[in-house]
Amino acid sequence: MNRTLQIGNLTARIPLIQGGMGVGISLGNLAGAVAKEGGVGIISSAQIGFREPDFEENPFKANLRAIGKELAKARAIAPKGIIGFNIMVATRHYKEQVIEAVKAGADLIISGAGLPTELPEYVEGFKTKIAPIVSSEKSAKVLLKLWDKRFGRTADLVVVEGPKAGGHLGFKKEEIPEKLDHYEEEVKSILQVVKEYAVRYQREIPVVLAGGIRSRKDVENAFQLGVQGVQVATEFVPTVECDADEAYKQCYINAKNEDAIIVQSPVGMPGRALRNPFMKRVGQGETFPPEKCLGCLKRCNPKEIPYCITERLIHAAKGNVDEGLIFCGANVGDTKKIRRVKDVIEELMG
Repeated sequence: MNRTLQIGNLTARIPLIQGGMGVGISLGNLAGAVAKEGGVGIISSAQIGFREPDFEENPFKANLRAIGKELAKARAIAPKGIIGFNIMVATRHYKEQVIEAVKAGADLIISGAGLPTELPEYVEGFKTKIAPIVSSEKSAKVLLKLWDKRFGRTADLVVVEGPKAGGHLGFKKEEIPEKLDHYEEEVKSILQVVKEYAVRYQREIPVVLAGGIRSRKDVENAFQLGVQGVQVATEFVPTVECDADEAYKQCYINAKNEDAIIVQSPVGMPGRALRNPFMKRVGQGETFPPEKCLGCLKRCNPKEIPYCITERLIHAAKGNVDEGLIFCGANVGDTKKIRRVKDVIEELMG
């Protein structure tokens, strides 16, 4: 596949972005490995400092410190690679995490779980590229119009995340079945919106498609729609280089596609995760008050949520998979062995 991905003055030799996965799934090791192979490696900032010794006492400082540590780890693996962060808008310290990542030297910030309306302000004066995650023509129109009017700039890249993606989804739960059947038309509509701003700013704005991409055929279908790259996450979990615990990787290998279910996340939007003992109990109406609130989300009342997303993602990241929340894509059951990042990329992109 003789294509590259041009993001402003950055050129990825392979038009593939590794999706950000938190907590602790895509950190410096995985991002560095992908960047070394010529793709774009993405570190998830979600509770990134969960292994820092002072995390429970001061998660804010622990997370900021870990941002620099994980980026340095990735840079050591891929000194000339493109490495960025996925930072969720829904987190309480979104602004501070973006600024910390930019100061540390991130090449790219990708933001979803809400519209990153203020992102251009936070990267002002730096070379870091910015990319919103959108799932509909409407959200693309709203955000790009707002950035144009308020900041006089536009996106460097747009990630379109479809209904087969893992983790948090940009749709209402009842919309997902319909979107699964008709999402190609939505992608084409988003491409038209982005093209308007590319013309206005006289520059290329690449669009990358995410969600359910697990084979060469999926990649080819994406390019036929007119996008310039793909974002892949689930395929990189069962790899040697992934930062996840081995028990977490094994859950992916053992899973069937029907084990990927839609859950309601405390973030306030639906997500796709593995059906495991913990999620079965949640589905039966059990609630799990957090042992300690770490103040991770902007809008969260610990007394009203069925479980603490940080607590349960950390359980999974540390290998306590039966008591954790394990996000995954719709095609999680298609991978049955641990591979190397290089082999995953070769299989997908040639």
